[in-house]
Formats: sequence, C-alpha cells, structure tokens
Amino acid sequence: MILPIYAYGQPVLRQKAKEITSDFRGLDKLIEDMWETMYHANGVGLAAPQVGRPIRLFMVDTLQLNNDDDDDETENEEEATAEKEPRIKQAFINAQKIEETGEEWSYEEGCLSIPDITGEVDRPETITLKYMDEQFQEHTKTFTGMNARVIQHEYDHIDGVLFVEYLKPVKKQLIRRKLEAIRKGKAKAKYHMKFLQK
Repeated sequence: MILPIYAYGQPVLRQKAKEITSDFRGLDKLIEDMWETMYHANGVGLAAPQVGRPIRLFMVDTLQLNNDDDDDETENEEEATAEKEPRIKQAFINAQKIEETGEEWSYEEGCLSIPDITGEVDRPETITLKYMDEQFQEHTKTFTGMNARVIQHEYDHIDGVLFVEYLKPVKKQLIRRKLEAIRKGKAKAKYHMKFLQK
C-alpha cells in the first residue's frame, strides 16, 4: 500500500525516533509499504518518520541511483569517489551511528518530504553503523560513497534532522519562501503528500 509522505512542517519530522522492539506489530507490512511508497515516489531512501511513524526504521536502495547526470569533470570525480563499493538495497532497524570518517565531499541532495528543493550538502565519505535487519539479526558494517551518503541522509531523519539544516546560509535564505509554502501546503509533488496545513 502506498502511504502519504509527510511534508516539511510536520512535527514528526523533527522528533527523535524511538527504538523498535522485536514484538512490534505490523513491522513486516510497514516495511513492505515503505518500499512501495519509496519506489512510487522515485526515491532512493525513506525513513519511517516520513510516513508519520516516529520509529527507528529506514530503507535505502542505491541501485535506484542513475548515472545520467555525470555531465562535467567535477561530477565525474564525485562519482568516482562515490563508487567504492557495490550499491545496496537494505532496511535498517534501530540503527546506531558508531562513527563517520574520511574526507567530506559535497553532493546535491533532495528529500521526498521537501519537494522541488535541492542543495549541496557536505558529508564524510564513510559511516559505520550498528543495526538490525528485518529478521532482527544484528550487524555492524561500514559503508562508503553514495551508500554512506544516502544512509547518512536517512539516519538524520530518525534523529529529527533534515538536509536543509546543512545548507549554507545564502542557500537557506534563497529557499526560505519555498519551505514556508510547503509548510502551508502550497506545494505539489507527483506522489501523495500529507501537509501540516491544506
């Protein structure tokens, strides 16, 4: 089932999400619905707060990233940096960040909860996470490049942080009115959204 994506301004997007217990009812269905919702919206990641659930769950599918935007040398260099490991499709339950390392690199990010706004975000190239998979088996793994970036973006969601907070002051000023329009429900997306006001 395709779920509505909660838009910028919704309080759930600013909450620190709660851990999930192994007896959490309906988790398999929620994960299935979140995959369907993410693909319907052409996303590469989705966190539970974005569908109104303040729990520590997010999914990432970097296989969905395309390479069609490598138009200049700078982007090609960034892609080379980003492609240090195979892309992934994975649900992350109760993820805990162990460390972020490596040189920071810049990449233009967007968010399904903030339609039609993108911006350059600097993030470290590597993240190590402890998390559980869908069978509640625990893993500790290090991710690099684009995998790390998408994970960092989605991990921020379960901590109540949005990518726009990382933007430079000038960019923040430029998008201020657009963000306010989204908060007021005056934005359109190609997928169903749940606005704070409408």
